[in-house]
Amino acid sequence: MEINELKQRLKTVRILVVGDAMLDRYWFGTADRISPEAPVPVVRVNQTEYRLGGAANVALNIAKQGVGVTLLSVRGEDQEGDELESLLHNNNIDSQIIIDKKLSTTIKTRVIAQHQQLVRIDFENSPAHEVLDQTLERYAALLEDSDVIVFSDYGKGGLEHITRMILLATKSGKCVLVDPKGTDFEKYRGASYITPNKAELRNVIGSWSSEDDLNDKVQLLRDNLDLDGVLLTRSEEGMSLYQAENISHFPTSAQEIYDVSGAGDTVIGILAVMLGGGCEIDQSVTCANRAAGIVVGKLGTATVNFSELFAQDD
Repeated sequence: MEINELKQRLKTVRILVVGDAMLDRYWFGTADRISPEAPVPVVRVNQTEYRLGGAANVALNIAKQGVGVTLLSVRGEDQEGDELESLLHNNNIDSQIIIDKKLSTTIKTRVIAQHQQLVRIDFENSPAHEVLDQTLERYAALLEDSDVIVFSDYGKGGLEHITRMILLATKSGKCVLVDPKGTDFEKYRGASYITPNKAELRNVIGSWSSEDDLNDKVQLLRDNLDLDGVLLTRSEEGMSLYQAENISHFPTSAQEIYDVSGAGDTVIGILAVMLGGGCEIDQSVTCANRAAGIVVGKLGTATVNFSELFAQDD
């Protein structure tokens, strides 16, 4: 599909992202001495930056392509949740986030010194069942006006009803994409495509002894879960797409791998955009692979915009 035609099509596309939204906080500073209290560096913080993380970063990657996107998630009634909402608003993301008064907004704090991440500190807990029931009701109301549904599962408890949600989407004829987590992939049954990385896949199918062994195990998984395909992200090895009649490999386009934070968010976000725009799956994966190659060359949770993504096609 030509770029100009794609641009026009994307103006009418609507994507719904559902999952574990979080706030990424960066403390940038300098480390030039060791603590006298323990053998650890002392970081003098001189800058704090907030970015969208998890499902919110998926939504941001979609919004950067000029596509209408809605985020359905849960947050706490706290300052971090307010910061999350502010970032969503500033990036033209329709926030359908439900507040759980007993929840603390999930936040990942990364300490960076001399362009290196020294430590990550996570604050998280799971939403209440009553609040998750509200997300299911809200989801049903949002489904009709959405072209593609993306589930971003970070294992934080926000997708308790994902099996029901996928069933509702497939009954409505929607394209369903899942970025999975954990060892129970049965809950993703009936999705169009899932996008695990190697570690996530290994947790489910076990180790593999060869490429042929991997192919057999992934195809068995795809068939058992009634999926259209499995898109395996393989870091420096690129990506592999497993479909019923075909296995396609896409070599990485990354010039250098600087930081892989959020790369999976970019992959599924761009995949959703391209499929929503009417592109074939191979072209969609090619663009998602290209986008991942761009963001891993950036520091921290990053995104790619439409101009960057298609610069070489102009």
